Amino acid sequence: MPLNPKIEVTEDGSNTLVHPKFNAHYHSVFGAIQESNHVFIDSGLKFQQPNLQDNRCRILEVGFGSGLNAFNALISSEELSLNIDYVGVEQYPISLETVSQLNFPTAFKRKDLQSTFNKMHDVEWEKPVTISENFTLEKRQQDIFNLKDENDYDLIFYDAFGPGAQSELWTAPIFQILFKSLKDQGVLVTYCAQGAARRAMQSVGFTVQRCPGPPSKRHMLRAVK
Repeated sequence: MPLNPKIEVTEDGSNTLVHPKFNAHYHSVFGAIQESNHVFIDSGLKFQQPNLQDNRCRILEVGFGSGLNAFNALISSEELSLNIDYVGVEQYPISLETVSQLNFPTAFKRKDLQSTFNKMHDVEWEKPVTISENFTLEKRQQDIFNLKDENDYDLIFYDAFGPGAQSELWTAPIFQILFKSLKDQGVLVTYCAQGAARRAMQSVGFTVQRCPGPPSKRHMLRAVK
């Protein structure tokens, strides 16, 4: 059954959600869009862009959630003239009622994309759908431990709930699955900078860099295969 999590306004005016089961925020309360821009677009997509072939990027997001990062990637596909194939994995989809209350198109100053944002949540699951000229989306409702893709992705947006909420998502077994899913020189970025998570990434073969973090956080992690 779709979730109806609590909606909150973060310091940059954009929304975050609070998961009713894990009592965890989907995005930083210090600025949801600022965090998404810093971690996933600037430190992930723009970092990886020079390494892409044919100006195409295949992205896996772990934690599709509110759709913020996918929507941000769609906007970036226009701005960077990239073709993006986006796969979002989400075990606990939110309801369309909740989606209708999120303010991301307004907060991005892209009210012209309101119907596009709605479409991203409303499209059929488990199949690739063309959202715009530069962007396709495939949403999968699955446990990330069941991911079977190998050598498939250029970039992973790892936006799972933090170790305090779902500690099993920050251990070597999950990072081994994600390592296999990336192409050579593929990149994983995440807001989390926990030492145990960094060591778990390194243990499966990632080269891990601590980068400056988004507002309120000293560091984030970027891992390269």
